[in-house]
Amino acid sequence: MAANFRQLFQHGLIRFIIVGVVNTVIGLTVTFICLNALGLNYWASTLIGNAVGAVNSYFMNKSFTFKSKASIGSTAWKFMLITAVCYFAAYWIAGKAADIGLDWVLPGASGRLKDNAAALIGSGLYTILNYFGQKKITFTDKSTASGEPEALAPEREESGIL
Repeated sequence: MAANFRQLFQHGLIRFIIVGVVNTVIGLTVTFICLNALGLNYWASTLIGNAVGAVNSYFMNKSFTFKSKASIGSTAWKFMLITAVCYFAAYWIAGKAADIGLDWVLPGASGRLKDNAAALIGSGLYTILNYFGQKKITFTDKSTASGEPEALAPEREESGIL
């Protein structure tokens, strides 16, 4: 059992979950402050919250989750592009889902409730889309076909596993 946990940690899954929790707390906290305390609209609130979370996410994922040795110059632009695509896709879908879903479940739901529900749904969808985009495009070592984090490739070769 401990060996399975260690293997999951080495392959980035547990590290990704840890980083994801930290980023979700940071991003949603900023989003809900902007949405509810500052009275900003849905798009401004989620954009600001995700931008703050994305800065933290880049550095934590580069160094901790994927252990990438690639330069900031070669990864930052990919990270920003993937983040932007995932943000717009996830929050657009979440906005539509919250509108339709709450109209169906709670026909008199306020716009503020719909925005809060959409922010929560969008956060989950964004996390899933962003993980796969960052893993497969931004922090992939092109020399390994498996898409494992760069730090694991030498260990795999030493152990004879290809």
